[in-house]
Amino acid sequence: MKKIVVLTGAGMSVESGLRTFRDYDGLWEEFPVKDVATHDGWLRDPELVTNFYNMLRHKCLNAKPNKGHELVAKLEEHYKVVVVTQNVDNLHEQAGSTKVVHLHGELMKVCSSIDPYDSRYIQTLTPDNLDVKVGTKAGDGSLLRPHIVFFQEAVPMLETAARECADADIFIIIGTSLVVYPAAGLVHYVPRHVPIYLIDPADVNLDIGGRVEHLKMGASKGMEELYKRLVVGD
Repeated sequence: MKKIVVLTGAGMSVESGLRTFRDYDGLWEEFPVKDVATHDGWLRDPELVTNFYNMLRHKCLNAKPNKGHELVAKLEEHYKVVVVTQNVDNLHEQAGSTKVVHLHGELMKVCSSIDPYDSRYIQTLTPDNLDVKVGTKAGDGSLLRPHIVFFQEAVPMLETAARECADADIFIIIGTSLVVYPAAGLVHYVPRHVPIYLIDPADVNLDIGGRVEHLKMGASKGMEELYKRLVVGD
């Protein structure tokens, strides 16, 4: 069975009602990245950061997978599929994708401040218990923090993602401008003979030769078109 690796960014979830961070009217316009998404910001004002992610969880709770998410999951009926996502929402999982690599963490989880990847202290929050009370501590005595990879921190799942990309037979990019590193560099791990499909309504500067086909559409419409080619057309 051929393997498809799907790399998704914020544009994947826009049709589900989740605002992007970087675009016009994005969340960074209202909440400066240095305050709520950096390691220094966390150390400086954990109350602000805790409340920001509490707010995001409530917004995410009301979001549902769109047709794009659903079709990515449906590809598993015909291919081995790995989703590598820069998004912190869980919409891919809700849609039915069974293998999702979260590069930047998971919004619905909280963890230790000393070692965010110590599985003993990672907790998954539930819809009826989304808010972390400021000052709550993890099992190791440190402040409970969002299970998010802040700017200034390493991306622990990057090596895993790179291995998956290097093993792809088909590579799909959805809803990302490919300007955020190190995630943007994953495309360079894809073998040279592998076809690459880019789904994004905007122009994207992807300088890796002529093997990229750009479908200038949103996530849902683009995946409908690509699904027909990859499955119905077989």
